[in-house]
Amino acid sequence: MNRRNFLKTGSILGALSVTGSGVKTMSRSKQKPLSFPRYRGFNLLAKFSGRGPRRPFEEEDFEIMAELGFDFARIPMSYWNWASPRDWTAMDESFFGDIDDVIELGRQYRIHINLNMHRVPGYCINGRDMEPADLFDDTPENMQKALDAVIYYWKYFAARYRGVPSTLLSFDLINEPPHMEEETRYVQVVRALVEGIRAEDPDRLIVADGKDVGRTPVYGITDLGLVQSTRGYDPMSVSHYTAGWVPADSFETSGPPEWPLKGDDGKIWDRSALRAGLIEPWKPLMKKGIPVHVGEWGCYNKTPHAVALAWMRDLLSLWKDVGWGYAMWNLKGDFGILNSRRNDVTYEPYRGHQLDRKMLELLKAF
Repeated sequence: MNRRNFLKTGSILGALSVTGSGVKTMSRSKQKPLSFPRYRGFNLLAKFSGRGPRRPFEEEDFEIMAELGFDFARIPMSYWNWASPRDWTAMDESFFGDIDDVIELGRQYRIHINLNMHRVPGYCINGRDMEPADLFDDTPENMQKALDAVIYYWKYFAARYRGVPSTLLSFDLINEPPHMEEETRYVQVVRALVEGIRAEDPDRLIVADGKDVGRTPVYGITDLGLVQSTRGYDPMSVSHYTAGWVPADSFETSGPPEWPLKGDDGKIWDRSALRAGLIEPWKPLMKKGIPVHVGEWGCYNKTPHAVALAWMRDLLSLWKDVGWGYAMWNLKGDFGILNSRRNDVTYEPYRGHQLDRKMLELLKAF
């Protein structure tokens, strides 16, 4: 699709009100009951940053996931892979051959592919200020320009993969929308994106992350027939101990992680606290028939292994109780079961990698 077509599409989409009035989105839930199995798997990060040399997806990852009994691959993507913040309209369509490939790998190995936009025009949880406009907090004109670009990209994905069954492929609209006092703007964005997708592919299965960086359910979109995605990173003092990219005020304590954990404010983080903070707020949504999935979770490799496993066991048992699946942040790497570079683990050789057997067996137990 060339710049002229983008501008034509953008002018049509620009007629949509920034306030969301006039946006009429067909509800998938009115057509058929929403189903989302308890998928369990990993995020695969080949398209996560959009910087550096182009990285293909590795078939070995799918061989490993299938061999170990996992059935879900979330694919976080930055639009920088196919366009630029300097020009959202100029798309490198050769990039999408890699997405064709990962969907085919999912088909071959019976692993559900969940395409996620980790960076969209106007927003990313990492380096938000690197965008020329802000999708959520800017002038009405700039917010609409960003939204038009995101709609266009999702329409492109929807048209390209029309006919691929939703048992194999789903779309996750925007990774970790920001903290916000109320959900109005995010609801407007989601409704516009869903409308764009369903104009091309009415039956596509769609996932929307909770607001507040995935932590809070969104009730203004329950009529759309969407899965909602949450996170499994709390408390951050356990999951991200010493992680330099995390703001200091995100940590519950400045001390070393333990499980259960006592925060500097005196709060005790234990299994009951996880249930109260991460599970209970989502139950009213589930009563409305909305499936919930944990799109990201895991524990950075600087947390002592025994602490990480104890915390993970409580989370996994809670998710199993309510029927939630999950995707760990990586398969291979600092949060994963392979090549995590922990200094307190005796690794097992596996396919030329270093396997954290204890962590793997814990995942398989739940």
